[in-house]
Amino acid sequence: MASVLVLAPDPTEAEALVQGFIRRRIPHEDVRIGTLDCVLLPALDVLIAVGGNGKAQYGIQAQYVIDRCDGIELLVCVGAAGRLSDALQIGDVVLGTATVEHDYKERFNPQPLPRYEASPGILSEFIRLTESMTFPFNVHFGVIASGDEDIVDPTRAAELRETTNALCVAWEGSGGARAARLNDVGFIEMRGITDGADGDAARFFHENVKDVMFNAVELMVAWSITRQSAA
Repeated sequence: MASVLVLAPDPTEAEALVQGFIRRRIPHEDVRIGTLDCVLLPALDVLIAVGGNGKAQYGIQAQYVIDRCDGIELLVCVGAAGRLSDALQIGDVVLGTATVEHDYKERFNPQPLPRYEASPGILSEFIRLTESMTFPFNVHFGVIASGDEDIVDPTRAAELRETTNALCVAWEGSGGARAARLNDVGFIEMRGITDGADGDAARFFHENVKDVMFNAVELMVAWSITRQSAA
């Protein structure tokens, strides 16, 4: 059906992605995968689905779609995030060089936080793309923190920045990374910055999610076209 599975955690994020592709006049088809309503973009070899909120639900739904779709080679987690670095602005897009699971607390046998590296080949494709093209928003490459916790306090945000060295924080990435690793499928996380991971995070998420998902669409369209041209 498609080799690239794009899972947006929240229906709001998924709808904004679909609308962004429609705005770009990318042909789309509504398809049903088991119990999930999905959108197929045949020209880009992309299937869009809702991944669900939280690491566990996201991982389960990623596995659910992978099990029912032959040929999935890459899982892309695309959604919103709160910034942890002052170098980022609202609307910027972060490509995760790695996803770090910040809320995995093993106390019997302390270990470093689980870390899932992005697929090197895919990451290199995006790096080359951003070196050769200019976008009306900034694209950053760095660690993304992942955990089932709303980060709405500057003190907590600073703590995460210190412990993970992450540029931004979101929920579901590590769930997707785990599913991708189990299925020997490539993985990369892409996050649009909607808020500052502070007390205004919820309000700014709703105000900015559509625009930042449109930015993610611009990046994905350029990547898909470049990738197909090189094939």
